[in-house]
Amino acid sequence: MSDGQREVLETLTSLRTAAYRVAQRAQVVLLAADGVSNSEISEVAGVSRPTVLAWRGQFEKDGLVGFGDVAAGRGRKPSISDEKVAEIVDLTLHSKPEGETHWSCRSMAKKVGVSSASVQRIWSARGLKPHLVKTFTLSNDRHFEEKLVDVVGLYLNPPDQAVVLCMDEKSQIQALDRTQPSLPMTKGRAGTMTYDYQRHGTTTLFAALNVLTGQVIGRCLPRHRNTEFLKFLRIIDREVPKELEIHMICDNYGTHKHANVKKWLTKHPRFHLHFTPTSSSWVTMIERWFRDLTT
Repeated sequence: MSDGQREVLETLTSLRTAAYRVAQRAQVVLLAADGVSNSEISEVAGVSRPTVLAWRGQFEKDGLVGFGDVAAGRGRKPSISDEKVAEIVDLTLHSKPEGETHWSCRSMAKKVGVSSASVQRIWSARGLKPHLVKTFTLSNDRHFEEKLVDVVGLYLNPPDQAVVLCMDEKSQIQALDRTQPSLPMTKGRAGTMTYDYQRHGTTTLFAALNVLTGQVIGRCLPRHRNTEFLKFLRIIDREVPKELEIHMICDNYGTHKHANVKKWLTKHPRFHLHFTPTSSSWVTMIERWFRDLTT
């Protein structure tokens, strides 16, 4: 045994991250190099004498090449065939259980005749998560790139002497009230509220997010027609300093393009509306604020 080999083997016996079987084999080889008998090595390492002889012979033959590798044909045999694994993957990707929206570990295990833990291991190894569904929409806007560049340009390089606002409406917000006063949180008990509630109709939140400062101009109005939109535009007109131009990013909701709105904008030339591509709500930052508000 060379000094370099001894150093590697001693490192393997001291590493906490090394596999136990590898550290055990390294200990056997080191003891053998120190002249310890096979019987004594067997007792110290906790393996049989034939195993000691096999490990010594393999080290004499190959050194550290493939040290610790399990020989071909040895070790635990797979309990599930490749055909069964392929069947599980195919069912997961291309079918659903009858009367259910997706496969679970238990329903798949019952279907193919294996344990639910085996199904979980197969799914984890391949990154399959049948219980998760993510939504998406591809925009078919013919002017997608032009509109996207326009909006992103306002974010990255806004005009001088101007304010950039992301504006949208959050409609159908339920105004609910509990039937009895809530009880405060005390030691050993969380805050409580009654399970039943009273409805007070719905409201619509009109909000405009200042891209630079993060401040929000908001008003709750009963509906979201062009009449309410014009009211909100007048509110913005009053709250934004008169010397600043207003560049407002909006979605393609019909109210924003109504004839009355266009007429009003003609009389207020400091307002400039920029429309996002269709089916691209992720472009406007106010949607992120709505998400946090909902959460």
